[in-house]
Amino acid sequence: MAFKFEKLIVWQKALELSSLVHEVTLRFPKEELYILTSQIKRAADSVSLNIAEGSTGQTNPEFSRFLGIALRSDIEVVGCLYIAQKRNIISDVDFHKIYQACEEILVMIASLRKSLK
Repeated sequence: MAFKFEKLIVWQKALELSSLVHEVTLRFPKEELYILTSQIKRAADSVSLNIAEGSTGQTNPEFSRFLGIALRSDIEVVGCLYIAQKRNIISDVDFHKIYQACEEILVMIASLRKSLK
């Protein structure tokens, strides 16, 4: 592994989240393609991308800033889940699977940020 972020468990979990969100959104209705589907996928991708971008060649405060962005994107995914649930376009199983992944990532990002101080 050539890049620092590849060794981070939180980045690996975020990458899994992105894949999970992608799989679930394939079942979203077509009318949501440029609305909720796009939003939740971009938010999920943003989690892993910000962890990666901030991890290499940055100071600890700068890495912490990128982790903060990743954390907010993680929370945005949860917000999108609730909208999908309200619109009856996500199953309870998928909702809980993604929610739990987001919760785990949230705790990991918070711990990593704390360790950088």
